Amino acid sequence: MKHDNDTIVRDICIATGAVTAACIASLATTAKYLFHFCIDTQWKRSVFHQSLIAPERIEKLQQGEAQEAGEWFAQAKQPVTITSDDGLRLHGWLFDPDCTAPKPHLYAICMHGYTGVPEETAKWAHRYARMGFTVLVPSQRAQDLSEGRYVGMGWLERNDLLNWIDLIASSDADARILLYGGSMGAATVMMTTGDPRLPRNVVSAIDSGYTSARMVFIDSLRHSSRLPKPLAAVCVDAAGLFCKHYAGYDFSEATCLQSLRHTVIPMLFIHGEQDDIVSSRFLKINYEACSSIDREKLMVPDARHMEASVVDPELYWNTVNAFIKRAFEL
Repeated sequence: MKHDNDTIVRDICIATGAVTAACIASLATTAKYLFHFCIDTQWKRSVFHQSLIAPERIEKLQQGEAQEAGEWFAQAKQPVTITSDDGLRLHGWLFDPDCTAPKPHLYAICMHGYTGVPEETAKWAHRYARMGFTVLVPSQRAQDLSEGRYVGMGWLERNDLLNWIDLIASSDADARILLYGGSMGAATVMMTTGDPRLPRNVVSAIDSGYTSARMVFIDSLRHSSRLPKPLAAVCVDAAGLFCKHYAGYDFSEATCLQSLRHTVIPMLFIHGEQDDIVSSRFLKINYEACSSIDREKLMVPDARHMEASVVDPELYWNTVNAFIKRAFEL
């Protein structure tokens, strides 16, 4: 009988080990796929080669105010480049103020989002140019005309944004700089605002930003695959290990919270209540994490991802304009 029991135990251990090994192998395969799909812009099957994120993007760029701004963007843009800390050539577009009485020393930097292009920020860039700002619109690393292979979800890009800021500050010691970002561009801005290297003459306004790459990827995976949250978290965390190996950062590192806890500059947080790409719950999390005594938040009802300015333009732009005028004493 003892021999039979030992055999049963041995068989169970072997079967358990085989199942565990198969599960680990399957998890590793899934995690590596997720990493390349979400982060690797040179992988032909990645999201960057498919129209999966906001497929109506181009159509929106050609409607109403966005159409006029897009035409201005195409006609007025001037190329500018810098080199990142890790040796990448980063591209951007520079715009002169679009008004008869431009304000001295005023600059705005507009950061586009995930799988995006600078032209997506044309509406915001044109608004700021009409207010008298000189506007800079960079291509985020590994996207559009900028070099690179891996997207940093704001974490790698924060260093790039600091270099763009330095480009302005080194040419104008009295520069006062507005940072605007949408979606991943907002995360880039938030991960920068609490950095000790940030000049104190910077003010920020952000739209539809997530709290961390980890949290937004878990949300996305749950939505697309119907996985329960614990299993989605395991898959994303495993993908983060591949990201650490190949791209140099983990998804849990790409968080805005640590930076926001050290942010002291004026901040405006905006989100659409019906955002189905970046959850609107991040508005409260980011706002409450921010240490600035000068902070505002705006939740726009019925607005989906990056649509707050379309759904209620009067509320949106009245809030933004009042914030900028107060923060810059215009």
